[in-house]
Amino acid sequence: DKTGTITMGEPEVAAVHPLGDASARDLMTLAAGLEARSSHPLARAILARAETDGVSVSAAEDTRTVPGRGLEGRADGRAIWLGSDRFAEEKGFGNAIPADLRDRIEGAGSTLVAVGDETGVTGVLELRDRIRPDAKGIVARLHTQGVKTIVMLTGDNERTARAVAAGVGIDEVRAELLPEDKVTAIEELVESHDMVAMIGDGVNDAPAMARAHYAIAMGAVGSDAAIETADIALMTDDIGKVPWLIGHSRRAMTIIHQNIGISLATKALFVGLTAFGMASMWGAIAADVGVSLLVTANALRLLNGHQVEAGPSGGEPVGEQMAKGALAHGH
Repeated sequence: DKTGTITMGEPEVAAVHPLGDASARDLMTLAAGLEARSSHPLARAILARAETDGVSVSAAEDTRTVPGRGLEGRADGRAIWLGSDRFAEEKGFGNAIPADLRDRIEGAGSTLVAVGDETGVTGVLELRDRIRPDAKGIVARLHTQGVKTIVMLTGDNERTARAVAAGVGIDEVRAELLPEDKVTAIEELVESHDMVAMIGDGVNDAPAMARAHYAIAMGAVGSDAAIETADIALMTDDIGKVPWLIGHSRRAMTIIHQNIGISLATKALFVGLTAFGMASMWGAIAADVGVSLLVTANALRLLNGHQVEAGPSGGEPVGEQMAKGALAHGH
């Protein structure tokens, strides 16, 4: 997930670009009206900028979400909309956005949000989200742990997505994806990798998460749909927990194998001693209790969970299989 995982999840309106005869206030009035009832991170950024600029917000009527594209609604008897440049193109206004403005915004790794009405594009908002300071280190650690391919699935434009991915060392980018495209992408990854885990937090991520072998939801910021779909829910919005999760899984399976080995070896020993008449009933009982205490004490080492292995050691279903496959981030 780019927003909130690779990035801070706190986008800001970096610049307002009115077009034609529109003013910056006209542009912000339309955008804030459409986003007035939304809790999306981009909506919060737009509403915060409107408040800073002293723009009064009047919620648009009949607003509806167009999945993977943007929002539509009505204000003062006219149809208004907000969304990606693709959405503007579908409205028939793609050429209204100057190419040099589009290139500059996308080249800087920012998100372009077009705003308009039934007559054309009123202007463009440039939203920017800071990359997490630890994101590059987290991606590097996942590679060190043996995760072969890290893929970012995003609805954002190609240039913005690649700029973010290049900054943190992500292997593959699939951009400008609609929710159904993410499902197809995960299915393709499942076909080509032994194990695929997907990290997501939004409603649009849930169908794709359901197709992955393992789904991980960002519990603190995730939608109910994503959390319910996930096999694992992180209780914070810190993607740094994923390397810990893999390491802890490896450690747990190593201890399980140790405990099974200790138990079987002890029982085999006493079967042999009994066959030669060298073991008493009380000795067997004492050994059984002792082994139970030993394996319990060994398992308690998991409580010291911050000490996890960085490399792909151990043989566990989750950690090792994830290391053999792909880790997909969806936005």
